Amino acid sequence: MTVGKKTIGENVFDASNTLFLSFLCIIMLYPLYYVAAASLSDGFELMRHTGPIILPLGFSTAAYRMVFNNPMIIRSFFNSIYLVAVGTTVNLIMTSFAAYVLSRKNVYWKKALMIMAIVTMLFDRGLIPFFLTVRGLGLMNTYWSVILGFAISTFNMIIMRTYFLTIPDSLEESAKMDGANDFTILFRIILPVAKPVVATMVLFYGVARWNGWFFVMIFLRDRLKFPMSLILREILIGNMADTMMGGEAAGDLGDHERIADTIKYATTIVATVPILLLYPFLQKHFVKGAMLGSVKG
Repeated sequence: MTVGKKTIGENVFDASNTLFLSFLCIIMLYPLYYVAAASLSDGFELMRHTGPIILPLGFSTAAYRMVFNNPMIIRSFFNSIYLVAVGTTVNLIMTSFAAYVLSRKNVYWKKALMIMAIVTMLFDRGLIPFFLTVRGLGLMNTYWSVILGFAISTFNMIIMRTYFLTIPDSLEESAKMDGANDFTILFRIILPVAKPVVATMVLFYGVARWNGWFFVMIFLRDRLKFPMSLILREILIGNMADTMMGGEAAGDLGDHERIADTIKYATTIVATVPILLLYPFLQKHFVKGAMLGSVKG
């Protein structure tokens, strides 16, 4: 069967879609490109320039030298990696346990437990009770305050549970006939089959851990434990950029202003690029996991 040529209306529709989506991509990507170009620009040229930036203005890597020579930023970078690695591991374990239990047949009080979980999405715990709980458990000024405090997301658990429901029951029944217990079934059968939703959870939790700063700011007091997101906030909102200059920018006020702006842009890029590099490795599984985990209910 031959496919006929597209009509004029279909060609116009396809061209309009292409133009619209291209314009939409430019709108979304240009702010990131602007920050990258500004971070590689000379400070004086950047201060004098107004409007969009196509290419770096007076190419300079001074801001990145400042960033990578600052021990606080390097330390905060590894602090963020630790939070993402340990926190996401705890998230995956807890979410998998909850999703597995709520997706199995013949589980007592399954509907009641599901309703209780959904209620937590409708009624927030409140900041003050949360703070008092963390302090009462002795978790203040420790990473566990933000790791255990956000060990599971109800929304993500529902996505994973929905995906588990699509896995044939015959796999579990065969494993039980061979003497496998629930932990063996979960870790050696269910999770390997559910790689798309696991990749989705890694992306959701990893991005949230990397970008989270509010509760870190509340629970952590030791600056040596600050993650990259909190240091970035201090640079963008506070005056920390001035303290990073040291002897290299110890000139007049204009030198400080020149370096301070480019440092803000450079730090933003340094904090953004690592999490962007995660997307290409998970994109293939992410689309499938998010779709299957949100359709069947």
